[in-house]
Amino acid sequence: MRAVPVPAVFSEVAAQVRNWGRWGPDDEIGTMNFVDEAARRRGADAVRSGQAFALGLPLSAQEGIQAGFVEGRVNPSLAVVQVNNPLTPDPEWICSSEDVLTMATQCATHWDALAHVSYGGFIYNGYPASSVSPDGAARCGIHRLSTVVSRGVLLDVARALGRDVLEPGYPIGPEDLDGACRLAGVEIEPGDILLVRTGQMVHLSGPGRDLVAYTWPSPGLTIETAAWFHARDVAAVATDTLVFEVFPSQHEEAYLPVHLLHLVEMGMTQGQNWVLDALAEDCAADGRYTFLLDATPLPLTAGLGTPLNPVALK
Repeated sequence: MRAVPVPAVFSEVAAQVRNWGRWGPDDEIGTMNFVDEAARRRGADAVRSGQAFALGLPLSAQEGIQAGFVEGRVNPSLAVVQVNNPLTPDPEWICSSEDVLTMATQCATHWDALAHVSYGGFIYNGYPASSVSPDGAARCGIHRLSTVVSRGVLLDVARALGRDVLEPGYPIGPEDLDGACRLAGVEIEPGDILLVRTGQMVHLSGPGRDLVAYTWPSPGLTIETAAWFHARDVAAVATDTLVFEVFPSQHEEAYLPVHLLHLVEMGMTQGQNWVLDALAEDCAADGRYTFLLDATPLPLTAGLGTPLNPVALK
């Protein structure tokens, strides 16, 4: 990979966490390789009450959060194309109504595919950035993740720090993740999927909905946390923010460095805009911060991301 102007800490962490070749030269799912039968059984064993929590934002043009913030991304738009259309000569027998959905795949609650970003001319595992074309991702597309079901762990960083929501631009470091693990009373195991709560979703709720406050500046993960996830063989990480990482970055010369470390160097799937507050309240009430998580993508062949409605089953 050619040299790029990045801070020294980025280069140090990148060398430490790179997973290229770890699962062979043809691998396209990265750390999702950690999700095995044992990880899924561990998730199933966490189910006690049977209570389910939907973690996805609603999909509508009015409730969308992307338009105007990310170039080319459009809010969900539903168009009804058939209304009570008769399917037989007898219109009283059977009619059909249908609609069409238009949206950016990374709008609202979503996973990023490993092909979503590149730097130095490469995506994960050393595949060329040119493997992404107008036809989609020839390598590392979201369809490579056929199932995403494992033990989920809520790391409620905001609650661990005694706050409802982290202050704007708060940089979440390894020590904050350690504190959230202590609050949860849990040890991270290989194949776990971690949901990091900042409380940022408060800006999207109620009549005081404020897209600017939700977007910038935003609390989020720092460069140093990539090594923390790498050391624990974490399968994927999702947050309740738009940007995922602390934004603006602590390092002016590096734009979205955590994206590059996770998606390109580690091959670790990222999730953004996950709705975690109701789940967090329940976890705080019963003291159980682990659950069975189903966050299986839509099978969008060659997709660079996928909208989701993940479900946590406690």
